[in-house]
Amino acid sequence: MKAVVFDNSGTLIRRYKALKDLRNGLICDYANSIQIVDHDINRALVVLQTDPSKCIIKANPNQTIHDFLMKNDVQFDISYSDVDIAKSDLLKSIENDDSTMKDLQDTYNAVIDKKYNVHICSGSGFIVNMKTGRVEFTITAGGKIFKEVPDVISELKNRNIQIFVASGDRKGSLEQLAEYIHIPKENVFDTASSRQKKEIIDSLKKRYRVMMVGNSSNDILALKEADIGVLTLQQGDETPDKVFNAADHVINNISEILNVDF
Repeated sequence: MKAVVFDNSGTLIRRYKALKDLRNGLICDYANSIQIVDHDINRALVVLQTDPSKCIIKANPNQTIHDFLMKNDVQFDISYSDVDIAKSDLLKSIENDDSTMKDLQDTYNAVIDKKYNVHICSGSGFIVNMKTGRVEFTITAGGKIFKEVPDVISELKNRNIQIFVASGDRKGSLEQLAEYIHIPKENVFDTASSRQKKEIIDSLKKRYRVMMVGNSSNDILALKEADIGVLTLQQGDETPDKVFNAADHVINNISEILNVDF
């Protein structure tokens, strides 16, 4: 039996995002959050497990992010970092940080103002520097399903290939994705770190021959662990050499995986 494991953002959906650099207050829509984390070994990408349109945007803009997390018992996960970080340690590190909910709300509003008409709201989060205890960037992201994806999923099902998703995105957004592409929610692994993606592949290999399809540095371990690792460039982001080196195949469009023999 065979299985294909997809990353989500940049792989199944074209990602749209707004990222605010709290060091200078500038907001951009082109920076890659994974590469920003890669730039400093002390950084970690945090994903908030809440719908920004129902929670974050309604928060007191002057409340610090730390207080918002603590007082509302907001669930979060560390989706990408160079080393394992305990959630308690992360909360401790930012308890004196002065970044506010307005910094998160600014990124949400920037995405809305662009009128991307996203299918999936990936959610909001931030990048923290564990050495300085400072939130350096806030992020909100969403995306549109690449137009080829429904046909690709349908054809894989016709071939009796099992379909899974392993992504660093929040649970709610991936449940939306599962409904959209008609796969069981239990086949979706949310807020998966690089190491967790590798472990997911390793577990699936006990039952299937596995193809991993991803597009970024947080997919490297999974690409290497899979029987076949496929790097997709459809998002159009600059891709580090180390991601190319981890892949067995490189494609420019998600539909091309149907031509990869595994």
